[in-house]
Amino acid sequence: MLSRKGIIPEEYVLTRLAEDPAEPRYRARERRARFVSKNGNCNVAHKNIREQGRFLQDVFTTLVDLKWPHTLLIFTMSFLCSWLLFAMVWWLIAFAHGDLAPGEGTAVPCVTSIHSFSSAFLFSIEVQVTIGFGGRMVTEECPLAILILIVQNIVGLMINAIMLGCIFMKTAQAHRRAETLIFSKHAVIAVRHGRLCFMLRVGDLRKSMIISATIHMQVVRKTTSPEGEVVPLHQVDIPMENGVGGNSIFLVAPLIIYHVIDANSPLYDLAPSDLHHHQDLEIIVILEGVVETTGITTQARTSYLADEILWGQRFVPIVAEEDGRYSVDYSKFGNTIKVPTPLCTARQLDEDRSLLDALTLASARGPLRKRSVAVAKAKPKFSISPDSLS
Repeated sequence: MLSRKGIIPEEYVLTRLAEDPAEPRYRARERRARFVSKNGNCNVAHKNIREQGRFLQDVFTTLVDLKWPHTLLIFTMSFLCSWLLFAMVWWLIAFAHGDLAPGEGTAVPCVTSIHSFSSAFLFSIEVQVTIGFGGRMVTEECPLAILILIVQNIVGLMINAIMLGCIFMKTAQAHRRAETLIFSKHAVIAVRHGRLCFMLRVGDLRKSMIISATIHMQVVRKTTSPEGEVVPLHQVDIPMENGVGGNSIFLVAPLIIYHVIDANSPLYDLAPSDLHHHQDLEIIVILEGVVETTGITTQARTSYLADEILWGQRFVPIVAEEDGRYSVDYSKFGNTIKVPTPLCTARQLDEDRSLLDALTLASARGPLRKRSVAVAKAKPKFSISPDSLS
């Protein structure tokens, strides 16, 4: 019971007494729900949709979007139902013509060798899938039978076209190609070309290329308008840059894509301390391009929460020249190293460039002891990360 009196710190107590069921327990802060998961799926549940009929107006897209078990069930039932429906039609024609009672019917039946519903069902299958075993056939006796034969062939072709096209589209969906487009697990913020930059690494595991690949990035956060309106998922587009400039990239090898945090960036006032407390921040990255082998547009997505952004680090090089070729070591794809980076926002860095001068001096002098740099503006203080200078 000493631990309950505060003599032993609570964090060193490994067990709890059974006689204290009402004592509050400390829980880790729950992580913010993602808008886009790491594998690119959108974490959105659509509820209370009253206009369900709109999905039937685009049947083909609805079938493609269904899960495989549902698609295969519809595929099987569409053929079975059509065979049974026309089997009933052929049986009724034979019954009306008197072909089911050979002793009472005419000499020439509408369809030969139909004596029961089972034989009518077999004839329906033969007509729709154009098997034609030769035992059953339509004669010239009944014009209605000839008309039904034409209708069933047209219906069968339509079912084949829709269902086979649906299965083909499901097997050739673009997100299958996106499985080999990878992003780094963490994003980093460090100084590049004298400016704070948000950086991530993207790569393609296949040798077949993504043509006209483009990168888009959005910041999603909960905001409140000046009028008091709460926007739970406010999306802001921010530009991304790469080594050649612009959004179009040549993704033959992994690239580091970066965003310069300037006055037009929504990350302009982001400080290192905000990465631990800013639970409403989520950065979504979208890679889009055309698959070289199929010509289909594909899209890969990922997102980074605040605790997945590393301040004061950069990615290690993974491309090296070996035996006249460039070699990519994917085992280091997400590895980062610490670099000297000011512990201040991009706004504060722009207002006082002496921080960057001190950073450059520290980098030129190599490993230094722990030190801090004071900044004056109405004299708020900022410092250079001690760990990054060690």
